[in-house]
Amino acid sequence: MEYRQLGASGLRVPVLSFGTGTFGGKGALFEAWGRTDVAGARRLIDICLEAGVTLFDTADVYSAGAAEEILGQAVKGRREDVLLSTKAGLPVGDGPQDWGTSRPRLIRAVEGALRRLGTDHIDLLQLHAFDASTPTEELMGTLDRLIATGKIRYAGVSNYPGWQLMKAQGVADRHGWSRLVAHQVYYSLIGRAYEAELMPLAVDQGIGALVWSPLGWGRLTGKIGRDRPLPAESRLHETEQFAPPVESELLYRVIDALEAIAAETGKTVPQIAINWLLRRPTVSSVIIGARNEDQLRQNLGAVGWELTPEQVAVLDAASDVLPAYPIAPYRQQEGFAKLNPALV
Repeated sequence: MEYRQLGASGLRVPVLSFGTGTFGGKGALFEAWGRTDVAGARRLIDICLEAGVTLFDTADVYSAGAAEEILGQAVKGRREDVLLSTKAGLPVGDGPQDWGTSRPRLIRAVEGALRRLGTDHIDLLQLHAFDASTPTEELMGTLDRLIATGKIRYAGVSNYPGWQLMKAQGVADRHGWSRLVAHQVYYSLIGRAYEAELMPLAVDQGIGALVWSPLGWGRLTGKIGRDRPLPAESRLHETEQFAPPVESELLYRVIDALEAIAAETGKTVPQIAINWLLRRPTVSSVIIGARNEDQLRQNLGAVGWELTPEQVAVLDAASDVLPAYPIAPYRQQEGFAKLNPALV
């Protein structure tokens, strides 16, 4: 397993990390994702640790907190061997303090996560969404205090707009507070919008990307193709309404390219899709998920080898989409490499 710095921080993380959205199975969305119990979680974590995957990502909204509880029980007795990452900020109830990232909400969310995870610290806390109702000074001051007291080690965000992420870094710098070091983002061969603005920002600000849904919400598993309709057992039947959208022609063009390279390399479609992401700028770790051992072992096979430059070029071309304005001007940097050499 390869390890990388998480952005500009001193934290070293494996290039593959494990997401626990399949733990618990409470609620319509998460029940469709998976129903892994404590025993199943222990087995999956055993396999991860054997392969060098030490970072485990969860959230307070995953199965209404059950995912955190199951993860905590599954790593009991080996806390020093793992890194725990969780997220907070999305609504967990109907009360006024049950959503957002205000000081009382964030402190309560961290205390709850620590209790459910059965630990005295969280290695990485990420804000699950941008909360426009909380002043940036209040947010960053609260995160800095949580770090100073040792309840969290590092802070990051997830699904943040670029302007607000940059504002948060500026506020932290102005007050001498801890900076954000990670951004958990949707990024895949059928969803490359991250590259247009958030990636250049991450290069400039030293923010490491933790990639969620690297297989495009289950569309790049190798089970779907031009002549292969969605299998009856696919979770997409129940969850596609929550998925990032993708045009059919883009999807099939990417799948065609992946299948051609799979035939050349003997690797699977998911392994190729993940390997492509691992070579992209700013990517610190790709979050893989699995409902069973076979899925996990297949995803773990995405490391230890590299696509050739020619194969990368084929995938780049197949997945290329002209972004909408105001992001479109960034395309000028692709034609003139000197304008942004860090992304070449």
